[in-house]
Amino acid sequence: MMDSAARNAIPLSDTQQIVRGTGNLVTKKIWLPKLVYSALPYFYIGAGIAAFLATLYISEWFWVLPHYLLFSAVCLHLGFIVYRRRNRPGPSGDDPESS
Repeated sequence: MMDSAARNAIPLSDTQQIVRGTGNLVTKKIWLPKLVYSALPYFYIGAGIAAFLATLYISEWFWVLPHYLLFSAVCLHLGFIVYRRRNRPGPSGDDPESS
């Protein structure tokens, strides 16, 4: 039933090996220290405010201006979402800080 092509596997090139392992790196779970994990929403919000203030500092139209605005909007949005999800009450209505 098996032909000779199915039995002989072709070795992958170096580039194919790198691409094959990249998916594992991107989807790999990482563990952050508690201090970094708890400071993450504040970092996002701070980066968003800093990028927005940088757009106000630029006096004339510059090609980077829309990128700063987009980056600031994404950082602020992400920071508020992470903060809200971490600080919402549980199903019993308990305070999230008490646990």
